[in-house]
Amino acid sequence: MSTTPSTAPVLLAVNGTLMRGLELNANLLAVGATFRGEARTAPVYRIWSINDGHPAMLRVKAGGVAVELEVWAVPPAGLAAILLAEPPGLSIGKVLLADGSEVLGVLGEPILCQDQREITQFGGWRGYLKAKDGRESEILTPNPRE
Repeated sequence: MSTTPSTAPVLLAVNGTLMRGLELNANLLAVGATFRGEARTAPVYRIWSINDGHPAMLRVKAGGVAVELEVWAVPPAGLAAILLAEPPGLSIGKVLLADGSEVLGVLGEPILCQDQREITQFGGWRGYLKAKDGRESEILTPNPRE
């Protein structure tokens, strides 16, 4: 068994402010991460807006949707730096993608989502931001799951 850490990049799914062009994307670039492509999760996730600053995605048994995200190749040493710079309540766990593969990804702690706005119906953070910018009244409509 080898005790030498792997230097192969780790695939990381990001669904919020780490995505290209958003506030924390520089954190990925700073550790040498490279964009691999856009993807969707399997339809087993729900997503919340945390104080309108970033999303939190949770895996659920029922009522989930496919969430839009990006996949990045991250040097293993950079994972800790990315996680430490994430907002409180976010963590790295395993995310199931629509193609059946599993990669590491940014997830939220369930307690973080309490009393926050569920945005699952927008399919992801970018969808929510787009709707918020153009259709604020639709966002304020109560969620049918509530």
